[in-house]
Amino acid sequence: MTPQLGKTIVILGLVLVTLGAFVWLGGGSLLGWFGRLPGDIRVERPGFRFYAPIVSMLLVSLLLSLIMWLVRR
Repeated sequence: MTPQLGKTIVILGLVLVTLGAFVWLGGGSLLGWFGRLPGDIRVERPGFRFYAPIVSMLLVSLLLSLIMWLVRR
């Protein structure tokens, strides 16, 4: 393993801990729109629930790609 990989893992861990603390301490109300974007599929029937957050996961992927690009620079 290279020192750069270790640095990247530590930074990603700190970002995840910060985001988790934000949501846990009440910031979840600010993220209420997440998972309910146009393009997220939700089907609810009696005894059956299907949820596919397609657009939300694309947004997460874009954000993580941007973070990784910034870390590598």
